[in-house]
Amino acid sequence: MAAYIFKRLLLMLPTLFGVLLLTFVVIQFVPGGPVEQMVAQLQGRDSGGEGAAASGAGYRGRQGLDPQRIEEIKAFYGFDKPAPERFWRMLKSFAQFDLGQSFYQRKGVWELIKEKMPVSISLGLWTFFISYLIAVPLGVAKAVRAGSRFDFVTTLIVLVGYAIPGFVLGVALLVVFGGQLQWFPLRGLVSSNWEQMSWGARIVDYLWHITLPVTAMVLGSFAVTAMLTKNSFLEEIRKQYVLTARAKGLDERRVLWKHVFRNALIPIITGFPAAFIGAFFTGSLLIETLFSLDGLGLLSYESVIRRDYPVVLGTLFFFTLIGLVTKLLSDLSYVLVDPRVKFD
Repeated sequence: MAAYIFKRLLLMLPTLFGVLLLTFVVIQFVPGGPVEQMVAQLQGRDSGGEGAAASGAGYRGRQGLDPQRIEEIKAFYGFDKPAPERFWRMLKSFAQFDLGQSFYQRKGVWELIKEKMPVSISLGLWTFFISYLIAVPLGVAKAVRAGSRFDFVTTLIVLVGYAIPGFVLGVALLVVFGGQLQWFPLRGLVSSNWEQMSWGARIVDYLWHITLPVTAMVLGSFAVTAMLTKNSFLEEIRKQYVLTARAKGLDERRVLWKHVFRNALIPIITGFPAAFIGAFFTGSLLIETLFSLDGLGLLSYESVIRRDYPVVLGTLFFFTLIGLVTKLLSDLSYVLVDPRVKFD
């Protein structure tokens, strides 16, 4: 296993390099970068000056900025160096886990990630635990009652819920429960006076705010897990060892929970690391935007729109590294759950 882990860790390096290189190359051809934005801002400010318009002098918005001023702007953002040199500097910084400074927020990328992390962790944890607490028992119940009316109705509900995009459900929840009925708040993770509340009131206020966004994320996320659990149980129930256990006169509940349950959950448990980490970083962009939750998804989206390249590349490096490590943990969990698996 040590050799396998070492090999996988080595394979992460070219993967990270390829992802960063591809993104960096695409960035070079995207218009509207920070230099262009600053030039446009300065031109608009110069052209809009009342004194220049009154005197008839200057009006540098049409004339453009001096080449020396443009070079100063490029140097300020680090674009005065050739692209290969900038890419190499970025790699050396990332190797030291220095993700750089944001162009617009005057903060380090690590600092921004730590600021936005609590929101994404809140959404991810609740979505993960509620999804699995619903999906696994539902999948077991569907497998035991396969072909029954309960199985048919729950399958229909699960598939309909899976087909509805989370942001569409979020809009409906906001309109009905946030707008018309006014049962839940429309935005934010906590109230503005949260710091002045008692601990009990803080917990209630937090749960009050998180209910709608978590509901919008959970409805579609547990569908795959529920169907996977059902199919895994059905596959195990048809195997020979289950027939043997029943032939020995074992109680059906004991057969189901002691023998079938342990083997059927192997594909579910091995997906825990990926699902657990993925819940923090995927699928929450639209939900965060819709409910005005300032998390990692919204940070990534705004950095792309504003061409905040250090944040774009820094968060991309962070997310990619987390994804690669999570994939490795998922593969290693096969050995922990089923010792018969050998990596050689």
